[in-house]
Amino acid sequence: LFLMGLEWALFPLGKSMAAQLTHPDFIQPGLAATVADTVPHVPDWTAYGWVYAFAFAIGFATTIAEPSLLAVAIKANDVSGGAINAWGLRIAVALGVAVGITLGAYRIVVGHPLHLYIMVGYVIVVLQTLRAPKMIIPLAYDSGGVTTSTVTVPLVAALGLGLAESVPGRSPLIDGFGLIAFASLFPMMSVMGYAQLAQWRARRT
Repeated sequence: LFLMGLEWALFPLGKSMAAQLTHPDFIQPGLAATVADTVPHVPDWTAYGWVYAFAFAIGFATTIAEPSLLAVAIKANDVSGGAINAWGLRIAVALGVAVGITLGAYRIVVGHPLHLYIMVGYVIVVLQTLRAPKMIIPLAYDSGGVTTSTVTVPLVAALGLGLAESVPGRSPLIDGFGLIAFASLFPMMSVMGYAQLAQWRARRT
């Protein structure tokens, strides 16, 4: 039933939403013919503002609703004796996923190679690991995995494939996949960044 729901409802919904958000009449009302002539060759990334806003919103909302993240956040709060706030952790992870999916949507629009973003991202993660509080590092690494679960993955995959099919000049096979990699990578950055910020504020007080 889950697979049937994906095939019959979620993936068509993602394709439909992406098609509407990237339609020339929506991007530049009244200039559909002009956009149709120019966008297939060099898409203007600034014209897809609603796509980025929607990607951010869907990334944040699905992550906050992710049952596996809720379970991990509650357990982390219990084990740490309240030192790790469950809501703070969930919001940090959700912001990481939202930013990651937004950047992934931008990558699909402009057609940049995926591996460049992933390489730079992991370099940042390694650098953060050297400076972040030691107790938060394993939790930050696990946060990248718990976000890509039942709620998030189908919606993000549907958005990526739908966007790649709708943006002129993009291939669903080459450009449509990769959003989940962003959704796994950026929570590690945001959780360690959240811990580093909390540590810095504690030192100032």
